[in-house]
Amino acid sequence: MKNKFQLRAKTLLLTAALTTAMAGCSHQQTEHKPTAKVAASALNKSAAFDLQYEAFELENGLKVILHQDKSDPIVAMSTIVHVGSSREKAGRTGFAHFFEHMSFNDSENVPKGANRKMIPELGGSRNGGTWSDGTIYYEVVPKDAFDKLLWIDSDRLGFMLNTVDAGTLEREKQVVKNEKRQRVDNRPYGHTYHVIKKALYPENHPYNWTVIGDLADLQAATLEDVKEFYQQFYVPSNATLVIAGDIDIAETKKKVNQWFGEIKAGKPVPEMKPQPVSLARDKKLYHLDNFAKLPEIRLTFPAVEQYHQDAYALEVLAILLAEGKNAELYKSVVEKAGLASGVDAWNEADEIAGTFTINVRGNKGSQLDDVYRAIEQALVNFEKNAFSQIQLEKIKAKQETDFYYNFESILDKAKKLGEYNEYAGSPEYIKTDIANITAVTKADVIRVYHKYIKDKAAIITSFVPKDQPELILTGSVKADVREEEIKQGAEQNFVENDAIAFEKTPTKFDRSEPPLSELPELKIPDVWQSEQANGLRIYGIEQTELPIVNFSLRIDGGQLLDNKNKLGTAALMAQLMNEGSQSKTPLQLEQAIGLLGASLEVYGDQEAIVIQGQTLAKNFEQTIALMKEMLLTPRWDQQEFERLKAARLTRIIQDQGNASRIARNAFMKRLYPRGHIAGQPTGGTRETVTAISLDDVKAYYRKNISPKQASLHVVGAISQSRVLAASQGLASWSGKKISLPPQPKMSGLKQPQLYFIDLPGAKQSVIYVGKPTVAANSKDFYPVQVANNRLGSGMSARLGQTLRIQKGYTYGAYSYIPSTGYQSPFIAASQVRTNVTLESLEIFKDLIANYRDTYKESDLAVTKNIIIKGNSRKFETLDKLLAMLETQSRFDLADNYIEQRQTYVNQLGLEQVHQTISKHLDEQQMIYLVVGDAKSQLKRMKDLGYGEPVILDKQGNII
Repeated sequence: MKNKFQLRAKTLLLTAALTTAMAGCSHQQTEHKPTAKVAASALNKSAAFDLQYEAFELENGLKVILHQDKSDPIVAMSTIVHVGSSREKAGRTGFAHFFEHMSFNDSENVPKGANRKMIPELGGSRNGGTWSDGTIYYEVVPKDAFDKLLWIDSDRLGFMLNTVDAGTLEREKQVVKNEKRQRVDNRPYGHTYHVIKKALYPENHPYNWTVIGDLADLQAATLEDVKEFYQQFYVPSNATLVIAGDIDIAETKKKVNQWFGEIKAGKPVPEMKPQPVSLARDKKLYHLDNFAKLPEIRLTFPAVEQYHQDAYALEVLAILLAEGKNAELYKSVVEKAGLASGVDAWNEADEIAGTFTINVRGNKGSQLDDVYRAIEQALVNFEKNAFSQIQLEKIKAKQETDFYYNFESILDKAKKLGEYNEYAGSPEYIKTDIANITAVTKADVIRVYHKYIKDKAAIITSFVPKDQPELILTGSVKADVREEEIKQGAEQNFVENDAIAFEKTPTKFDRSEPPLSELPELKIPDVWQSEQANGLRIYGIEQTELPIVNFSLRIDGGQLLDNKNKLGTAALMAQLMNEGSQSKTPLQLEQAIGLLGASLEVYGDQEAIVIQGQTLAKNFEQTIALMKEMLLTPRWDQQEFERLKAARLTRIIQDQGNASRIARNAFMKRLYPRGHIAGQPTGGTRETVTAISLDDVKAYYRKNISPKQASLHVVGAISQSRVLAASQGLASWSGKKISLPPQPKMSGLKQPQLYFIDLPGAKQSVIYVGKPTVAANSKDFYPVQVANNRLGSGMSARLGQTLRIQKGYTYGAYSYIPSTGYQSPFIAASQVRTNVTLESLEIFKDLIANYRDTYKESDLAVTKNIIIKGNSRKFETLDKLLAMLETQSRFDLADNYIEQRQTYVNQLGLEQVHQTISKHLDEQQMIYLVVGDAKSQLKRMKDLGYGEPVILDKQGNII
């Protein structure tokens, strides 16, 4: 084993901020001594985060980083292979992403399906991702399954290719095409990136195509193509492996060498060099979008690659232009011109080139010529009206806090260490990165504005509703967007061979499946509780690894307490509470929160008003004081109310083009009776929102915002005494107990009912199946969730295995029971290729109807393993801890409810599961809903056996 890679026994000290950029972090293959602490800024003089790791290189070139973290009994593994769509060639696009899919199948020593099934069934989670410049595979498992993870991942990297057959190849082609339809073809504005990349980058540039590629290229891929791609790029020297968690460093080094050391080195992969592009003039392109309901304009400027010094200033520029009340784009486009409800800007720095984007989705009927003029005026104003140092400090404070959250979980640490190593040359770049973030000056921002944006050419795209070409920006030409035509029976059939004949690669080390080690003991965090005299309940968990705190204040009620003719009042009220206080304008409140590096947001849902926050631990008291202002002294600004109301109406229009949103709302409307809270769209309808006035909002607040309805949840690096002292500021809050309206009791259907909503030209059909079950505070609720596990909880369950893995009909299929205060719905759902809509419905019907009879002792054993061992990952992040407290307080559960549920699962018998399925998951009591293309599919629906489908409009009303 060589150590030419670098950094043996290294210690990273992350301070909350670095006052000056550190000079040139060395990328040479040398050994370094542990670093000293770097001075922190005034924002956080005491906080430091120690991230210890050891880095080395195997003989075959694989770069390895080990990080020990014993805070939870889990191990995370991240493998970054330095191959993304930028490594492809014209006519063979989409291969990197396609190969990511292929890599989750079998390998020489790991059985077919083990990767997708085994890791979840060991109590872990797994996934992968591909972008322009790389592919990542990552998993988290309880520590007893660590050896199995090494076995699976090493076999994927070094021993996979011989097991790929034509059937597997064709199956994954269909899955990837389903993913493209779901993410691109069947959604509003989905083709935007394709249009921009083709226009901005020359044909021979590695960024000329999207990551998912062209369908024709994927369909034409052969086994020889796949093998060539694998052999060229899936070599150890082109990858970084990071293992983090409850490990022993010395022992893990030996294991890594055993499992990965025998993989053949392969030929070196050349480094990618920056390939920036430029534009001589604007290119204006348009597309008439089949699903868009609102016009959208996007300006894309060529910029710089990742880690370039200018990229940091461009990040700040994007925030200054678009985020917050003081942003010039917001003031020009939203406030003054009233052409949109919001604006966006972002900098996207990739490995060899980058872009800077301004994006505006206009209000209904907005002329994009007008929007473009407002954008131009905003840029003029930005140059004319110099931004303040306070604005800059606010942005940097928030970036600093966000930087900590990049390292919150063990998996987060593994991913970031690998990313820095593979793309910046060393995990040490972590220090340079935060230094560069905090070192940006006003002069830097002004300089990059002039260099990349002012009077510079851009790709300007207009995506407008298909029937509104008059909204297109003047001078635009039609973009080349080729819509896929899906024909019945057009997809190629495939048969997978479960016994492929191949010659196994000889190895010195035994690569048979390793056993589990000893199961770690589950450690449930200590929960403390308190209650104020005014009725406010307080729950907390102290967790000190990072100097940050997450909290939420939940006030029961929400849309439940809305006037039925003015649904959406609670949601609008919650949004308006974000817009200033009696002592602060919206801008002043925004700045006060930002300067703390904090976030505070009020939102409303069906059953509650919630204030959520994140902050540095040292700023907790100041953040809670600002929350008190927002809660007890809202500003009730008429102008902001009108803006938010208009934005809500715009969102309702926009959702009419979203197949998933249409399906969800209509499904719930048909599932629950008229007047039931679950059957009403959250946030209201066009009619009810139009009827809401500012006086309605004020009346809701006076009547329903009471501490006797509220609970405060706090997790992070803060003691109980500090939380209680800070929450004394809420002692003056008063109010009475509010009775929540009871919801109608639901009984099961006597026979199934099928509904259909027409979405002309849809490339996929959205399918929903389900029925009401029981409320989350019912003794039967958790048993229903447990019983559902093998039906649709994850890709290893029946729905995912059948519809995706066996049939290739979809990108994903799941079933779940959300936690609600009313009879929670059982929901089974998927988005499937249009021409297999009936076949997919029949699979749903068969799997659900026969679930009880096919649920065996082996299923129960897997369920127990998934849930019991999966609990080892329940307490890793502050968000997970916060969710635990919220569930406990919302449904009045015991402090040890996790232990109680663990005991229930341990003692569960097969007959109990069968009884739960029969009682709560009876297929004959379910409704079926399809949102798809009626022209090609409606006639086939009666073959499901449930009669002619009932036709609904997009609001879920019977036509």
